[in-house]
Amino acid sequence: MTLTISEWLFYLESRTIHFPFSTFFSSGFASVLQCLNLPVLSEEKCKSVYGEITKNMFCAGFDKGGKDACQGDSGGPVVCGGQLKGVVSFGVNCDEPDHPGVYTEVCRYTEWIKSTIAKN
Repeated sequence: MTLTISEWLFYLESRTIHFPFSTFFSSGFASVLQCLNLPVLSEEKCKSVYGEITKNMFCAGFDKGGKDACQGDSGGPVVCGGQLKGVVSFGVNCDEPDHPGVYTEVCRYTEWIKSTIAKN
């Protein structure tokens, strides 16, 4: 599967992202890659939880928690509409209520990505 790197930001709260993740269980990592759809939250809501959220980040998750990226998923892709939108960054534990996951906004790094690929 080929993904296009998005050059557009998430502007609308309630957009949905899709990403594969590994999920860590008490018995270890899942043997099959998992996928999840999460609602994207407003910058204000994200800042109310974490305080320092830059323009290079966005948050996604359910208020009740229950589903999220977990240990081992950092660096994994976040996809929306067949385009790479983000990279799994951090959160509080796994699927913690009222603590959405934080993701890197890939479009902020498009020129750096293209430049790095061209050099290699």
